[in-house]
Amino acid sequence: MDQPAATSPATARDVIRELVRNMREGLEPLQYSTLAPSVYHVYLHPDDYERLRAILPRVEDEARRALDQELQDLNRASLAEKLKLARPGIPKIAAPDAGWQIRFFENTDEETQPGDIVIYSELALPAKPEFGAGSMTRRISTRRVGGDIRGAPTGEPESAPDAPPAHALIDYEDNGGRKRYRVSKDQVVIGRGGRDYWTDLKLDTLPDVSREHVRLRRDPATGRFYIKDLSRLGTTVNGEPVPSSIEYAGETRRDKNLEVPLPAQARIGLAGVIFLDFRTGGQ
Repeated sequence: MDQPAATSPATARDVIRELVRNMREGLEPLQYSTLAPSVYHVYLHPDDYERLRAILPRVEDEARRALDQELQDLNRASLAEKLKLARPGIPKIAAPDAGWQIRFFENTDEETQPGDIVIYSELALPAKPEFGAGSMTRRISTRRVGGDIRGAPTGEPESAPDAPPAHALIDYEDNGGRKRYRVSKDQVVIGRGGRDYWTDLKLDTLPDVSREHVRLRRDPATGRFYIKDLSRLGTTVNGEPVPSSIEYAGETRRDKNLEVPLPAQARIGLAGVIFLDFRTGGQ
């Protein structure tokens, strides 16, 4: 995040207010009803998470109450005005069938600061009562950085359809939708990117994915690809873990330059939250 460091920790009230804001920004009007996000992942700085850990069940309970109250307020006659929409007749907001589902996580992003709150929510119609089940229609992200409100991050645009054939193709879906990346270089860095983190393929996804998560290297002599894991939460290829190339000794981080061959066709999993379908050839 290219913002100044936060100067104050996140409070429980801050977290609840951010959940309500995320719900408002994620509303999706249909013809006869309006859907609200039902599943919320809240990421907090480790210090904030540890400080609030003991009361997180209470925070979750009051957040649900606050979301219920906001939904009732928005469903009153002044709904169109509150949503700042010009046209009349906005359909009423339907409460999620499975209720509000909220989970809290530590933010492993190295650049996060105390006071940062990042919320990813899913606009879904749950098919089963289990958390996260159902068909997601859209993912909404909001963030509070040091008390300031920031917009959702934007993803990389798709490669141009008339781009020349490349060494390999990567098909994936992040918060910006379905995309295709054409590998035309002999080395490609993949991750969320950010300040001091160059990425060729920049992903708009959860903080579980490292800013520089993996590197793909092509041997020009043979055309074979190799993959190197640089992350904290791991990488898989066709379901098998890739050995980490990073060794930690206290605060020291050392790259062992460990890479493994990448099959000509592979499904690459980043921290278990986003998957890249890789195949050689640019057709």
